[in-house]
Amino acid sequence: MTKIMAINSGSSSLKFKLFEMPNEEVLVEGSVERIGFKDASFSYKHDGKKVSKELEILNHEEAVNQLLEVLIDEKMIASYDEIGGVGHRISHGGTYYSDATLIDEVVEERIGELSVLSPLHNPVNLIGIRSFKKVLPNTKQVAIFDTSYHHTIPKKNYMYALPYEYYEKYDIRRYGFHGPSHQYVAEESAKLNPTGSKTITCHIGSGASVSAVLDGKSINSSMGFTPLAGLVMGTRTGDIDPQIIPFIQDKEGLSPQEVKDLMNTKSGLLGLSGVSSDYRDVEKAADEGNERAQLALDVFAHQVVHYIGAYAADLNGLDTLVFTAGVGEHSARVRTEITNYLSYLGVEIDETKNQQDELSIESTNSRVKVLVIPTDEEVIIARDVMRVAKLN
Repeated sequence: MTKIMAINSGSSSLKFKLFEMPNEEVLVEGSVERIGFKDASFSYKHDGKKVSKELEILNHEEAVNQLLEVLIDEKMIASYDEIGGVGHRISHGGTYYSDATLIDEVVEERIGELSVLSPLHNPVNLIGIRSFKKVLPNTKQVAIFDTSYHHTIPKKNYMYALPYEYYEKYDIRRYGFHGPSHQYVAEESAKLNPTGSKTITCHIGSGASVSAVLDGKSINSSMGFTPLAGLVMGTRTGDIDPQIIPFIQDKEGLSPQEVKDLMNTKSGLLGLSGVSSDYRDVEKAADEGNERAQLALDVFAHQVVHYIGAYAADLNGLDTLVFTAGVGEHSARVRTEITNYLSYLGVEIDETKNQQDELSIESTNSRVKVLVIPTDEEVIIARDVMRVAKLN
């Protein structure tokens, strides 16, 4: 048996699972939230026990150290040498990586280089890698890229209609993101609907994307050159007319960085509603009569419906529709609002099953299997560590 740590670093968070492989038993899982604040939250589940505490964690390196100390103090491991490998979810791998890879100095440099394309994620992903390297210098570390799963997207689907020289010089193309999540739920949906080959997976959370999966391979995905494109998200615009950018920049006198911040951190549900980037808060405000909050929900749902329709065309049909991630897994409302517009595809849900967040929520009359599958990006990470680091 080998112990593998799966790490998912966000801008102010660090999620983790320690697996015993290859049987994929979760020994401990948890997260550090509000990194950078004096009231950061560190919580974990181990051996049937849940622990949560508030403490000062000012950066990701402190978060890693706190996690590793708990593993020893709580006797989850006897020594750090028991951790055979660490896998890191990395947002952007560019054209460099179509698969997970062992991390060395070159890989670190490229992750840093690609931070310009994923400014909310790649920099903290890199901090997580370097923090673990300090404490576990001899442990193999593996990078699992959000973009890798989508390298099967055909060229006609990933090219932008810019002068071709920019693709040749700068690799400007659609990449797609949330790869481990789309991969996991696509694989699970194939088990639940083995005769289906045409699947659309909807990863709906603070970050959100839709993917078209044909025979287990991604052929299109809503995020693009960066994770800013596609769906309306918690704070991100999703698709907009590109001419809006210089227009606002000129009218408001904004710098390029200020425009990037506007589109990445001040838009989406937050910008439309003026309430919050959290879907639950916006939903509550809408129920209380806030018209802008309701508008934000309507725009959000419409964008998901828009992509499902486009990807059903890419797939030339639809066998399975999957909802996953925080909102997709837990909001019956968003699933209802989306599927209400999909009757032309043969989608019909059983509202009782939907309200109970059941695994399979389609009605008996539905021609399409509709699934609610909790994502498990971490198990994809752990499997890739075992394979790439040759730890079997």
